[in-house]
Amino acid sequence: MKKNFLITDNFVNSRLDRWFKRNVRIVPQSLIEKNIRKGNIKVNNKKEKSSYKLKIKDQISIYNINFVEKKHNKIKEKYIPTNKDLSYSSKIFIEDNENFVVINKPAGISVQSGTKSKRNIIDILRLTKEFKGHSPYTVHRIDKETTGILIVAKNRKYAQLFTSLFRIRKIHKIYLGIVLGQPEVNKGTFRDELIYYENGKEIKSLGITHYNVLDSNNKYSLLRLSPVTGKKHQLRKQLLIHGYPILGDHKYRISNSKIKKSSTMMLHAYKINFSIADLRYNFTADPPQEFKNALKEKYLKIY
Repeated sequence: MKKNFLITDNFVNSRLDRWFKRNVRIVPQSLIEKNIRKGNIKVNNKKEKSSYKLKIKDQISIYNINFVEKKHNKIKEKYIPTNKDLSYSSKIFIEDNENFVVINKPAGISVQSGTKSKRNIIDILRLTKEFKGHSPYTVHRIDKETTGILIVAKNRKYAQLFTSLFRIRKIHKIYLGIVLGQPEVNKGTFRDELIYYENGKEIKSLGITHYNVLDSNNKYSLLRLSPVTGKKHQLRKQLLIHGYPILGDHKYRISNSKIKKSSTMMLHAYKINFSIADLRYNFTADPPQEFKNALKEKYLKIY
């Protein structure tokens, strides 16, 4: 049995093994390598390495591959959106074009499925009318409890483009955060060595964030935050390091604080701007009502 696939623009420069896992089946790398060696996976009727970069109109042929599943193999299941998920999703789109969307992500939902949270934005977007005929591609993430702007690509070409723009810091983001306390200086830059752990190994990384105090009453402050680097939990970690934890952040907080906890984390991805082919894009996401209510309750001006 033989199956043929023709490579389109979406998968140009994609590795052969990654294309296989995305379009044929998610299998162990060793199984792909084995079938390439045996000639069961060919490109243009030739054997190519798993790292081969695909070109437009390449033809991939797959011969007689019998996938034997082991009982202990875990199959990653997609989240099935509820009617409620799909009904509110129509309200979160800020921009929708043929190459990407910009959405205003609500609190309490992950960008992608994880071990602790199956409900996620990507699987919900798959079934929306905006993604009919397209697949959602993640190009960056914001935390589950953070609200605001999120870019999702509709094709591989733009996914790669956005990934490159983020890597070279050509995409600029602005956050709004309600924090405990008041910075001594109303405008400045946080530069901190942030510590992360991967596979039990300690990794140190520099985090840089510009900030402006938009309003303050000594007890609480509304900050405008512009991260230069994009480290995991960067804003939350840096604000705690400097003694101004985000209101409602139950992980990076002052444990002995007597201030009443907020049920929602008051960190919102407010604006984003970037350029593509000399065309400038600027998007703004309105903060959720919980954020606006918190500003009123803490006697802070609504930016």
